[in-house]
Amino acid sequence: MNIKSLLLGSAAALVAVSGARAADAPVTMVEPEPVEYVRVCDVYGTGFFYIPGTETCLKIGGYVRVRFQGNDRQYNGDIDNEGFAIDDNGDGFTRNSGDDYNIGVRTRARLDFDAREETELGTLRAKIRLEATNNPSTGNSSAAYAAEEAYLQLGGLTVGYLDSAWTADDGGISDGLLTDTDWAAGDFQANRISYTAAFSGFSGTVSVEDDGSGDFIPDVIAKLSYKGGFGGAYIMGVYDEDSFDYVNTLSYFGRRGDGIYGNYFVGTDEFNGDDGADGAFVVKGGVQLENLILADSILKVEGHWASDPSRYALVGNVFTYSNGGGNNLGRTVDPTTGIITGNGSFAVPSQWQVGAAYQQTFGKLFAAVSGVYGETFDLSGTFNGFDFNTGLGVVEAADISSVNYFGVAGNVGYQVTKNFSVLGEVSYVNFDIPGSDRDNQTRGFLEFKRTF
Repeated sequence: MNIKSLLLGSAAALVAVSGARAADAPVTMVEPEPVEYVRVCDVYGTGFFYIPGTETCLKIGGYVRVRFQGNDRQYNGDIDNEGFAIDDNGDGFTRNSGDDYNIGVRTRARLDFDAREETELGTLRAKIRLEATNNPSTGNSSAAYAAEEAYLQLGGLTVGYLDSAWTADDGGISDGLLTDTDWAAGDFQANRISYTAAFSGFSGTVSVEDDGSGDFIPDVIAKLSYKGGFGGAYIMGVYDEDSFDYVNTLSYFGRRGDGIYGNYFVGTDEFNGDDGADGAFVVKGGVQLENLILADSILKVEGHWASDPSRYALVGNVFTYSNGGGNNLGRTVDPTTGIITGNGSFAVPSQWQVGAAYQQTFGKLFAAVSGVYGETFDLSGTFNGFDFNTGLGVVEAADISSVNYFGVAGNVGYQVTKNFSVLGEVSYVNFDIPGSDRDNQTRGFLEFKRTF
């Protein structure tokens, strides 16, 4: 036996002994981690679930909506931009030519994320709304998502960006009539801090809101509402501390527009152009009666009054509608040629408005009608080479006093199946400016909507 054979034999013996001992040793099994399945959270209603590993409930919802819509666009001289007519009436301005109607398709996608949990101070909530809408005017291209809402709540406290308390449902009831064209005054969003206290069906809300003027003083809104078996009611008031700055940005001074008919300036008697600021008070109230006439019916009446022009008295459904999604009452034009150069922001605050609506549901079928009547503040304007009062050719602005307007709307919808509905609506507005025959518009849409 040589050395090599001895070493190989010893190694084999050691391996055999080690294997035998390993076979005799106990085996320790590692238990798998328990799987935590998503749990339903029924504390805040249907659709909520617990975020795994937390006590926070989350709900994800939204909708996809497609609208085929159109209007006769009598507010604008050109609809489909077919071309330009060169100085067709000898006044030195070129004008667009084209059809007197517009039809297009708009698609919207909305996502809502709603997170809630209970704390010793009440319900802690955060909500984010992402939304994108494409428009016919963009060539049917896709649209970027934007955060339409981002706010938090703790008990009655609300902080963040959302609908102004002027139009939101703080206290359980909001403004606006019952058609999709709801004729709401001052319908916009704002960064705000507000608090709502509830007691025996009543709710009181105080909201401090950023008006975008850049100064220290905010707008202040106070609202008192009641929600009961009969329906609900509300009354509210706001102090718009710098209404001049806001209205000035809405083209009341020195901005040309192709608005209702031709090119003109628009101003208000309340502003002399020298004031650095001009506050305004606006009050608004409404009553909603449920099941008064028939089962599953709603009757609503509301109105507002403003001491001075204010964004809280702007009624966008009357003055700022456009099939393309913008504002067809304020597209700017070159001051020397009259050619349209971009989109403006013409909007007219009303001094007062009253309106009513009725909604009825019959199983899967539902319908609503609404109407408003109001009056603007005193206006002054110049049609290019035309005085509203005399009909004579002029170049200076002329006082045309206040302007009355009205609007009506009606719709019919059907709940095809769960979470899928079809809605058709037609509306008409009339804005009675002296000397103008282009002061009305008929609009309509057919909507397909899938909610989730």
